[in-house]
Amino acid sequence: MSHDPEALRALLGPEAALCRRAITGEHGVSLPPFIDHHVHLHLIDETGLAAGGIAGVVDLGGDPVALARRENHGIPRVAYAGAFLTAPGGYPVGRSWAPAEIAREISDPSTHPGVPGGAATAVDEQASFGASVIKVSLNSTAGPVFDAATLAAVVELSRERGLPVVAHAEGDGMPRLALDAGVDGFAHTPFGEFVGRTFTAHAISSGQVWISTLAIHDADAEAAEFARVNLAGFAAAGGRVLYGTDLGNGDQPIGVNPAEVAALDRAGVRGAALVAAMADPWPAAERPSGVSTFVPGPPPTRLDDVPEWLRAATVVPTEELVHDDL
Repeated sequence: MSHDPEALRALLGPEAALCRRAITGEHGVSLPPFIDHHVHLHLIDETGLAAGGIAGVVDLGGDPVALARRENHGIPRVAYAGAFLTAPGGYPVGRSWAPAEIAREISDPSTHPGVPGGAATAVDEQASFGASVIKVSLNSTAGPVFDAATLAAVVELSRERGLPVVAHAEGDGMPRLALDAGVDGFAHTPFGEFVGRTFTAHAISSGQVWISTLAIHDADAEAAEFARVNLAGFAAAGGRVLYGTDLGNGDQPIGVNPAEVAALDRAGVRGAALVAAMADPWPAAERPSGVSTFVPGPPPTRLDDVPEWLRAATVVPTEELVHDDL
């Protein structure tokens, strides 16, 4: 069964294929390239990402100037939000890990370009530096947050520029504030409460994406359970789940994070759905070209085996892989 291509695709998705590396002769399985949809590059050493199985990342909070200046022809391929957009004094302003360059404080909902502290000024700056997504901070546990009018202005301005908006929503009522404003996704699966079926149905009908980041709650059992149950309901109802780790937040492995993969599996995002969450190109339309995920050794035969098996993933040039005759 382990060498049955139909069973392999049923388990891991339609693009899974048995293959070998032309240079080394090593046998394994090829999958589409994996992306971590929530990282902070200024807090990590990105050089190990490819060896650890990650071909692309989405930086959700960094210096837009530095991100625009980087070479982006190799691996990982990088999409980014640029700076956090936040209320005056709001999260992450003043945090030890957050240099001033990674936050923009919006004090005016103005949609006119160039207004100091204006919503349009902040959105236009991120867009001008090549942002593919806009990140808003709605963390009422750590400081002030946008009022509804300012948040609505940011969402409207971003949409006019073709940029989705994701929210860090933390604190009472923050996920609801984001959802009602039309935010396109959550940078973290909601973890402060059980959001319920009505909320989940609204999120799905709105086309939201939810970035997982389940494993960051390992030290907080209540938050971990809220996040697991919320993501399980979202996924089961057909929501679009994205693998993301918040890499740079605490001590995490550079590459595929076994704890995050296992947490997604426990939330019901298993097998082919798990691979799809890890290979989704969002916010880009196309995946990183010219590379594939390669997992050496025999393929798994059971859903229960998939999370541990993915621990060995690495990124290789697609041209190096010779697919078996399927």
